[in-house]
Amino acid sequence: MTQEQLTIENQTGRLDKVVADGFEQYTRTQVGHFIADGQLTVNGASKKANYKVKAGDVINFDIPEPEVLKVEAEDMPLDIVYEDDDLLVVNKPQGMVVHPAAGHPSGTLVNALMYHTKLSDINGVIRPGIVHRIDKDTSGLLMVAKNDYAHEALSDQLKDKKNLRQYYALVHGEFKENKGTINAPLGRSKADRKKQAVVADGREAVTHFEVVKRYVGFTLLRVTLETGRTHQIRVHMQYINHPVAGDPLYGPSKTLAGNGQYLHAATLGLTQPTSGEELQFEAPLPDYFETALANLTPYFDENDTMNQ
Repeated sequence: MTQEQLTIENQTGRLDKVVADGFEQYTRTQVGHFIADGQLTVNGASKKANYKVKAGDVINFDIPEPEVLKVEAEDMPLDIVYEDDDLLVVNKPQGMVVHPAAGHPSGTLVNALMYHTKLSDINGVIRPGIVHRIDKDTSGLLMVAKNDYAHEALSDQLKDKKNLRQYYALVHGEFKENKGTINAPLGRSKADRKKQAVVADGREAVTHFEVVKRYVGFTLLRVTLETGRTHQIRVHMQYINHPVAGDPLYGPSKTLAGNGQYLHAATLGLTQPTSGEELQFEAPLPDYFETALANLTPYFDENDTMNQ
C-alpha cells in the first residue's frame, strides 16, 4: 500500500485535477477512481471529484499495490468499426458483457480485445482500455483506448460532454411529444441496491429524446446522452412511464420476446486524441431489433422521421 499526502497552499480548482497536477505519476482518471473508491480524503472526510480545494486542505490517499493481471486473452470475433494507433471503435453484440466481473470471468469484450491488441491500463487489470461501458443486453458502439494517453484524452471528452452518443430505444407507450429532455439526478436506489433510480441527492443526468416512429403501444426513440450515468436511459424512460421494451430490470414483466432491452448505441462521435480529427461512426440496427420492429403495427404520424 502506497500512502500519499498533499497540503494545499495556493492551488485552486477541482479536487481530481489538483491532485493529478500535484502527482504527475497519476492521471486525472486514476485520481477519479481513487475518489470514487473512497481511497482519497480531504481533511479526513470523503469528497466528490468536483470539490473545490482551498488553502489549508490536507489531502490523503492510499494506493493499493497493482494487481497481477489474471484476465485471459481469448480469440473471439470482434466487429471493429474503426481502429488506429490510439483507439478502436467496436460494435458490441447484444448479450456480450463488456468486462470480467462476478459470474462473468471470461467471454467478455475485454477478453476478446486483449487477444486483438494492447490496451491502456488506466482502469486496472479488469477493465483495460474501457473508457465507457454499455450494458450486457445493450448493443452498439464503444470506444476503447490502446494507450494511457488516449484513455485520458477520451475520458476527458466524456467528462466535458464533447462526445456524441446517440441510441435507438424502443419504449412502451405512445408519445404525444415529438421531442423532449429528461433532467433528473440518478443514484443507487434506496429500495433495491441492484437498481439505479431518480434520487434527490444523485448525480446530474440529462437525456434528450426525439420520436423516430410510433407504433401501436410502442414508440421508437432516438436518444442523445448529455451525461452517461449507469443505466441512465433505462431509468429515465421508466421515470417518465415509458420503460424500454424488454428491459428485465426496469420494465414490465410482460413485454416483447427477446433477450433483453431494445436499446442500441447507434452513433458515436469523438475527437481523435493525437490528430484532433473529428470522427463519427454509425452502427445500423441489429437483426433482433429490426425483427421486433417489423412485427409491430405502425401508428402513422406525419411527424415521424421514419415515415417521411
